[in-house]
Amino acid sequence: MHIRRVVLLIAVAAALAGCGADGEPIQPTMSASVGVGSSGTYGGVGVGVRRGGLGVFLGL
Repeated sequence: MHIRRVVLLIAVAAALAGCGADGEPIQPTMSASVGVGSSGTYGGVGVGVRRGGLGVFLGL
């Protein structure tokens, strides 16, 4: 539950930052995956921001 809240806050911050700031725009990114393996199912999410050649990504 706590991890979801952190991921949501990061996604909201990235979206707000990309809405229109001075200078080069910041591009928010998000990914989600679900997989099935021999040990069961698993899932993952990630959010990030990119500005020019610099990018930061957080995956859980």
